[in-house]
Amino acid sequence: MRESHTAAEARPYHHGDLRRALVDAARRILEAEGPTALSLRAVAREAGVSPAAPYHHFKDKCELIEAVAHEGWEELGAAIAKARAAAPSVREALTSIGVAYVCFARENPALYRVMYDGMRDRVQMPDHAKDPESGYSHVASAIVEAGANPEDTQELQLATIAAWCAAHGVAEMAGFKEFDSLKEAMGGEEPFVRAILDHIGVFARSRNKPSA
Repeated sequence: MRESHTAAEARPYHHGDLRRALVDAARRILEAEGPTALSLRAVAREAGVSPAAPYHHFKDKCELIEAVAHEGWEELGAAIAKARAAAPSVREALTSIGVAYVCFARENPALYRVMYDGMRDRVQMPDHAKDPESGYSHVASAIVEAGANPEDTQELQLATIAAWCAAHGVAEMAGFKEFDSLKEAMGGEEPFVRAILDHIGVFARSRNKPSA
């Protein structure tokens, strides 16, 4: 058992927002020890509350993990929105979005895994994915700005999924040691990722469209 957990367990509950404290504690455990270390008891110990306290907000570990994942999706959406807004042109926006996606995945590997673990068996996207400020919505809007027909919903959906999958694939492979010399030659990981995305399907095509 970690020393910090032992000390936290002895402290009485004093947080103003129990749910927030529990999610923060879960993220600390996730980052330090991985998803297998997550449990309601471990989170209570990390947050410095009684073992029964988490049950006021989460019926089980699955609900806690879903809350952590939801927060991850919101943070990814914010990173994508920021990258899109900062892009110097429509042509650059999609690639910048892809770079932001890969950077988020690389900087938050345990959280990123938890986010996707909860998505595989869903029959439809969660409600937050449909929000205009979600990462998915920003990708779709950027594709429209790059020249896609917004009325062709099937084609737009396929293009958005393609862009998302491409960034996901780059995120999965960006850490391979065999690319280290190429990254060094290109000036670091971000230029490397940007160059890869510039060579992929929807990203490359968007750069050939006239800018708005």
